[in-house]
Amino acid sequence: MFLETLLATLLSAQAVPQSSAPAPAAPTVAQGAPAGAGKPLVTPSEAAKTPAPSGVNPAAPAQAPGKPATTPAPTAETKPAAKPMTPEVKTLVDRMQAFYEKTGDFRASFKQDYKYKTFRRTQSSEGVVTYKKPGLMRWEYQTPSARTFVLAGNKVYAYDPAAQSLTVASVDTSQLSASVTFLFGQGRLADEFAITKGACKDCKGTLLVLNPLKEEPRFKQVRLEVDPASAQVLKSTVVDPDGSENTISFVNLKTNVGLAADSFKLDVPDDTRVDDFTKQKKQ
Repeated sequence: MFLETLLATLLSAQAVPQSSAPAPAAPTVAQGAPAGAGKPLVTPSEAAKTPAPSGVNPAAPAQAPGKPATTPAPTAETKPAAKPMTPEVKTLVDRMQAFYEKTGDFRASFKQDYKYKTFRRTQSSEGVVTYKKPGLMRWEYQTPSARTFVLAGNKVYAYDPAAQSLTVASVDTSQLSASVTFLFGQGRLADEFAITKGACKDCKGTLLVLNPLKEEPRFKQVRLEVDPASAQVLKSTVVDPDGSENTISFVNLKTNVGLAADSFKLDVPDDTRVDDFTKQKKQ
């Protein structure tokens, strides 16, 4: 969801204050950097929910004598057991994960389309994404307006040259979904998702549909279009809880090109306003 997927993918989290200038959707979830990427200035710092324990609730009142025991109603976070992946899907998923595990860095052009369900409109953006292990990612938006988003360790930076502002926020990478971390060569998709093959007449690759095994407040579904020959993610789509869709397509992907760590540093003018939300305010 990202690096080739969506860090764009799939990810979502607490909103970061932003300037009043219009901005392209920032990568939340999926392919090229931090999809399952996709909402204006958001950081993937929201912790995943812990499933409610199953079985009898110790806080519930005792059953009255003589009355039959009742079965606790399923919690809102309970989901049916996932069906095992078919051999075809499992083979492709394993190859896809192996591809990113051996990828030290990559560069690709991207096109992002964010479809707002409520407003029935689509916001499109284009640019270049780069990634380098461990945990360096840069999204350079070129159209409709220039903006830069950088993930470096436990911080995310958002630079808006038109507004002359730089926003810095914390990101808890330990809470990222596997739909993002597998692009870093970490996490196992099958541990968090029921994965099936989807039908797609317009796809250039194989469509994998990922439905979370547990209730996920950040997204409803992730869809990855994977090249069956190389096992690279060609396109990632993260479906938000409200039904909006954040799609990122990757072209001209180049892997292990020897990107320098310095290429992920932001060099901004001295008169840039800096809003650093990583610094705790004194009480």
